[in-house]
Amino acid sequence: MPFSLAAPAHHELVIKKSRFIACVESVAGRDEALARVAQLKAEHPDAAHVCWALLAGGQSAANDDGEPGGTAGRPMLEVLRHQDLQGVMASVVRYFGGVKLGAGGLVRAYTDAVAQALLSAEKVPLIVQTSLACSVPYALEGLVRREIELAQAQLLEVAHGSVVTLRFALPETQAAALTARLSESGRGQLVWLDANADAL
Repeated sequence: MPFSLAAPAHHELVIKKSRFIACVESVAGRDEALARVAQLKAEHPDAAHVCWALLAGGQSAANDDGEPGGTAGRPMLEVLRHQDLQGVMASVVRYFGGVKLGAGGLVRAYTDAVAQALLSAEKVPLIVQTSLACSVPYALEGLVRREIELAQAQLLEVAHGSVVTLRFALPETQAAALTARLSESGRGQLVWLDANADAL
């Protein structure tokens, strides 16, 4: 089961006078990661590098930000992969101390900084949510709302037209059971819709 992080965690290393300030945090995807990098660069205008790695499904990325290729971003990404994390970004702000560390020294510094930050991070199981949508006659709205509440699903949207359309989200693992219960109690009057359509 993949994990995310409950809250950002930080760690700072000093190696041969260079400061490596690491942060691991949950992010939704590449756009949020890039915004965070821009924020870090603004907070640390004198830093030599702001390297980062993002593990978020198809949006995963690694960036060395001027360090020799493959010495920062990719090693940081590997640390995240080994921890079975998803939707997590690691960033390391480096203040250069005047002593070159060499490629091996850089890889060790960046991976250690991220690994140390992860030691203090609280991991939480990543529960994959799915959205469902259905329409029912007005007479069945109460029944559907009760079933949604019993399943501890989150009601996202309700639209009242010629019929009542409801859109809700719940953990993917519970979707099949709720779908079956609603289909049965809907007595053929419940119609399943595409939950990913923009508007109901």
